[in-house]
Amino acid sequence: MLGGIGAAVAASAAAAILGVKPTTPSNVKVARSTRDPGYFPNFELTNHLGQKVKFYDDLIKDKFVVINMMYAQCSEGVCPISTYNLKRVHQALGDRVGRDIHMYSISLASNFDTPKVLKKYAEDNKTGAGWQFLTGNYDEIEIIRRKLGFYDQDPVVDANRSQHAGVVRIGSDRFDRWLMAPSLGKHENILQVIHHADRRPMKASVKA
Repeated sequence: MLGGIGAAVAASAAAAILGVKPTTPSNVKVARSTRDPGYFPNFELTNHLGQKVKFYDDLIKDKFVVINMMYAQCSEGVCPISTYNLKRVHQALGDRVGRDIHMYSISLASNFDTPKVLKKYAEDNKTGAGWQFLTGNYDEIEIIRRKLGFYDQDPVVDANRSQHAGVVRIGSDRFDRWLMAPSLGKHENILQVIHHADRRPMKASVKA
């Protein structure tokens, strides 16, 4: 359903703006579990404030995260709706964002979305503190995208970047608890998944 919505609304815009054929290296494999050693790459990204960060060490390790993929030049369709809904999520979470919940939007169009462009996007959308917009090397972001689960087994569908902007990855690295939520519906649905994923695993009781 999400794929159909994304394709119908933003496919033509994505093709014109992104203009880059996916080049995911053939040796990249998606591990079955995020507990596998080295599952997440540690590529260097740059946020909208111009700060250099390591994907795993600085953004993911031991953190609870809310991540979506986007591109700043998308003026209609999937990205604006997703950003609007995530803004409402940000408002609902309040000062938890940047403290115990971390929000990241990673550009699918790093060849266009420089830190300066992303900063303007964040300012124009009044996204609030604790929410980072990130860009980096295109091929490395392709690997990150697949590791986060923003991909389709059908290469034709996967080539349409608008497909990947309609969902949000929510998870806890510390407890290896990872879920997905649609970003095009009600923001309450995203919040519900966040609250569900945020619960710490309960220890099984042991009877004597």
